[in-house]
Amino acid sequence: MTHDFLGLDAKHTDYRGSRFAVLPVPYDATVSYQVGTRNGPMAILTASQQVELFDDELRIEPYRAGVCTLNPVEVACEGPEAMHEAIFRAARKPVRDGKFLFGLGGEHGITSGLVRAVASRYKKLSILQIDAHLDLRDSYEGTPYSHASVMRRCLDHVENVVPVGIRNVAKEESAFLKKSGIDPIYARDCRSGGKWIERAIDGLGDVVYVTIDIDGFDPAYAPGTGTPEPGGLDWYQVTALLRRVAMERRIVAADIVEVLPIPGQVVTEFLAARLAYRLMAYVTSASK
Repeated sequence: MTHDFLGLDAKHTDYRGSRFAVLPVPYDATVSYQVGTRNGPMAILTASQQVELFDDELRIEPYRAGVCTLNPVEVACEGPEAMHEAIFRAARKPVRDGKFLFGLGGEHGITSGLVRAVASRYKKLSILQIDAHLDLRDSYEGTPYSHASVMRRCLDHVENVVPVGIRNVAKEESAFLKKSGIDPIYARDCRSGGKWIERAIDGLGDVVYVTIDIDGFDPAYAPGTGTPEPGGLDWYQVTALLRRVAMERRIVAADIVEVLPIPGQVVTEFLAARLAYRLMAYVTSASK
């Protein structure tokens, strides 16, 4: 078994001919509850080899656009800021080469380095954040590069952030919301019906980076995560949102983070692998 996403043959994984570049980042140095998300990227890559290559919703085979898997980013032992720089350097080349960068975490702290690289090419970038938490603390447990501060760091490089699925907020973050103008779509808003998808799209600019913390899903669907929160989103809510955003905006890069494999159970990593491929399908279909 190879460690490439989807386990494709060489014809569809050649870097030069691939539209999508998958970047594994096996890192979890700043997690504050359960450790183990460093094992998430490999678990997702392994699970992806069981994903059917034909997309039944769109009736296409997105892998034909080419999906190369890059070497994992090596962990920088000097600390979180050095890791941010290492991720930025690893992401910069595929972004410059015009690839659709798809990061696989690892903890959510990896996203700021990826976003910084993507924002260096796309100047007016918005972020769609699917998450249980806002991650808007200025610093947490001694570092501004914590997973709990990642969206605050991303705001150094992007126009705005639209968080969806939120259901656990710190007092410090609540105060920051008022100053920043960020308008979260709480999980309860998604459950009560209404035009929450339209609200999300209206909050985004034309060019979008999608970051998916797997704890945005209800733990009934994705139990393998370090900070499970009750009352989350389901598969159909998340995919409906992503499909609409792909149709009405231009998604240029994405990541899926915070998968913490549970021994003897592959539910979460398979969901992550299937979701990554489904998002590739939406992006491929929208560009035709």
